[in-house]
Amino acid sequence: MFFFGFGKLIYVTVLIINAIAVLSEDRFLARIGWGRTQTEPAFGASHDSTSVKARLVKLIDSVRTLMRIPLLGINILIIVYELILG
Repeated sequence: MFFFGFGKLIYVTVLIINAIAVLSEDRFLARIGWGRTQTEPAFGASHDSTSVKARLVKLIDSVRTLMRIPLLGINILIIVYELILG
């Protein structure tokens, strides 16, 4: 019984990571002010890189950079598993 809930948790996690990985920086993230190309503060101005927004932007950027190739394999495994054992 525990493993049935665990499988759904894995599916939800993979779907959320897929959603983060396919976010377009130009079309979506920059429009809401979460792009990497934000204006940097001028010389001597303080920039809070520990804010929640800054951390989420870094997390989204990291997921988009590091998880694209592994997600291909994970998605193929899930598709094959669903086709065979459906």
